[in-house]
Amino acid sequence: MPLHESQLLHELPLRQAELRSEAPALVHGVQSLDYGQLAAQIRGLAAGLLNWGLQRGDRVAVYLEKRIETVVASFGVPSAGGVLVPMNPLLKPDQVGFIARDCDVRVLVTSPERYAQLGPTLAACPSIQAVVLTSQDEAAGQGVLSWGSLLPTPPRAGHRLIDTDVAAILYTSGSTGKPKGVVLSHRNMVAGAKSVASYLDNREDDTLLAALPLSFDAGFSQLTTAFHVGARVVLLNYLLPRDVLKAMERHRVTGLTAVPPLYIQLAGLEWPASLDEHLRYFANTGGRMPRETLAQLRARVPSAKPFLMYGLTEAFRSTYLPPEEVDRRPDSIGKAIPNAEILVLGEDGRECGPDEPGELVHRGPLVGLGYWGDPVKTAERYKLLPSGAQARLPGLPLPEYAVFSGDTVRRDAEGFLYFIGRRDEMIKTSGYRVSPTEVEEVLYATQLVGECAAFGVEHAQLGQAIHVIVTPPAGRGVVDRVALLAECKARMPAYMVPAVLDERTGPLPRNPNGKIDRSALAQSLRERPA
Repeated sequence: MPLHESQLLHELPLRQAELRSEAPALVHGVQSLDYGQLAAQIRGLAAGLLNWGLQRGDRVAVYLEKRIETVVASFGVPSAGGVLVPMNPLLKPDQVGFIARDCDVRVLVTSPERYAQLGPTLAACPSIQAVVLTSQDEAAGQGVLSWGSLLPTPPRAGHRLIDTDVAAILYTSGSTGKPKGVVLSHRNMVAGAKSVASYLDNREDDTLLAALPLSFDAGFSQLTTAFHVGARVVLLNYLLPRDVLKAMERHRVTGLTAVPPLYIQLAGLEWPASLDEHLRYFANTGGRMPRETLAQLRARVPSAKPFLMYGLTEAFRSTYLPPEEVDRRPDSIGKAIPNAEILVLGEDGRECGPDEPGELVHRGPLVGLGYWGDPVKTAERYKLLPSGAQARLPGLPLPEYAVFSGDTVRRDAEGFLYFIGRRDEMIKTSGYRVSPTEVEEVLYATQLVGECAAFGVEHAQLGQAIHVIVTPPAGRGVVDRVALLAECKARMPAYMVPAVLDERTGPLPRNPNGKIDRSALAQSLRERPA
C-alpha cells in the first residue's frame, strides 16, 4: 500500500522511493544510492534487527563517521520501531560508554576499527546485547552481528508506531556536567524537516552537502530536509576546509549549512568561480555569524542567499532571518520558523514589550519530550506555558509544555528578535556546546591539577575558546602542562581540549555557595593586561 504523506521519520526516504525510485539520494566518495536502493537497505536492516529480537523502543546507538551505513542505520532503526541514538564520531570511548549506560543502549552499530577501541568500555555496558559491525562477514562472533548478514533479510513490518512515539535521543552537553539526552519524537523530526525545507525552498533537484556531524540536530537535518523533498545528499568527512570547497564544486552543491568557525575558515580561502553558478543558499547555525565573515561569503558567491538561523536541540530550530533582511538587520536572529511560535517572556510569565529583554520561549510541534531519565533537568527547561501568555486561551483545561531556552533576547517593534546572552555558563566553541563542568571533571580525573575552572573566552574563529585556570596538585609546585595537555587530548574530543591553560596559585576564589567562582575568575582575566 502506498505511503501517505510522511508522518514518521523513516517514511521520509521510503516515500521518495515510491515516488522517484531511481532519483539519486545519497553520495559518499565513490559510492552512491538512488532512493530505491536506499529504501531497500533501510528495510533490510530493519528486518534484520527485528529478526534478531529488537523490541519497540529499544535504543540503538550508531557510532560511525558519515557513511552510507550511518544513514541506513539512522532510518532503519526507527523503521523497525527502535530509538536512534546517534553518537558523535569524535567522542572517546569513555563518553561512548556514558551515553550507552545513560539510556540503556541495547544494540551498537559501529565499524570494526572503532569496535577494537571499545573493549573495556563495552564490558562496562551490560545493557548492550549485540554489536553490529559494518563488515560483510557472515559470522562475526558471539553477540556480534555483521552488516552483510542483516541487510539481505526479507522485509517485514516493524512495531506499530505513531508520530508522538520516540524516534531519537540526541546527546548535547549539559550546563552542569555530563551530556543530556534530548528525546525527540517522530513528529518533532518530521515537522522540523518540513518547516526548514519550506523556508529554504528545498526541492528535488537540490544537492545538499552534509558537512556537520549527523549527531547534531542541524547535521541530521540535512538528511531529513533532503529526503522530505527528494533531493540528493553528499556525505563529507573533511580534514581541511578546502575539502569542503572541492566537494561543493565536484558535486555542484546547491545548499550548504555549517557553523560559524567553518565559515570563518572558508571565507579566508579562494572559492572556485563555478560555485556561484549553482550554490543557491548557505545557512548558518550554532552561533552568531561575524559580520565580516558574512560579507566575505557574500562576495565569494553573490548569487547565493544567506540564511542566518538560531536553534536549540530541545526544539530543533526556532528562528531564521530571511535573506532580504540581512542588509537591514545583520545582527538579528530573525523570526519564528514556519509552524513554531517564539515568545519573549519576563520572569513573571508575561509577554515582554518591544525592545524589553526576556527569555526566548519556543512552543509548537518541534518541542521535544524532555531529557532522558532526568526529570529534574527536564523540569528546568520544559515548563508549562503560563496561563497569561498571549498564546494560551483561557478556556483550555489541558496544559501545554514549551521550551524555555535560557537565552535572553529582545524583540523590536517590527517583530525581529535579537540575541542578548545566555543565562547559564555553557561554552559555545566551534559550533559545539561544551559544559565547563565536564571539562573540569576530566582535568580532575588526570590528578595533575589541584583546582580548576573552565569558561569560554571570545575568539574570532571559534566563537569562544575554552580557557582553563588550574592550580598545582598538592605537594607539587607547578602544573605539568605537557602531561596535562596530553591527557586532555587522550580523554576529550578535539573541540573540548582547552585552548589555554592558565596556571595560578591556589586556592581559587569561591562564591557564597562555596563553589569556585567562574564569574570572578573570568572578570579577573578581562581586567588583566593583554
